[in-house]
Amino acid sequence: MSSETLWYDNMPTPIGTLMLVADDTGLREVWFSTGRQQRTPDENWVRSREPLAEARRQLDEYFAGERQHFDLTLRPHGTPFQQQVWWELARIPYGTTISYGELARRIDHPQAMRAVGAANGRNPLPIILPCHRVIGANGSLTGFGGGLPTKRFLLSLESQVNEGDLFGVPADIARAR
Repeated sequence: MSSETLWYDNMPTPIGTLMLVADDTGLREVWFSTGRQQRTPDENWVRSREPLAEARRQLDEYFAGERQHFDLTLRPHGTPFQQQVWWELARIPYGTTISYGELARRIDHPQAMRAVGAANGRNPLPIILPCHRVIGANGSLTGFGGGLPTKRFLLSLESQVNEGDLFGVPADIARAR
């Protein structure tokens, strides 16, 4: 049994409440309050804002359209293959998407699309390690732990920021200003 302290806190966001979890070495988990990836705190976790303050600040900046890259110490727990997939997620540029097949090719396992999809689905740090940027080969939105409406929202947010407009003004009008 581990004596390691895990801290958690809940954070309101435009996509609902997120639960952040960290240990003394870094951020370990982000959980949604909706969708298929929900979790309640374990009884031995300690609720505290301070160990998660930097993660909260950077996520607030992301949702405000002011941050495109996270600079946090991350400690996701998973198999070596899952870790390989998750770290490759961090390399997907803000506002862009790739397919599961492309993600498999990027980690030198071009035939492992299903395994990549499974690892993507187990990503303990969604948004931070942007699994929402992975879509079907035909461009369709596919499964997401926070639900497809959340995935759609995150992709739309990033698209609007990339086009220079957070307020929904069509790109051609925004460029004409």
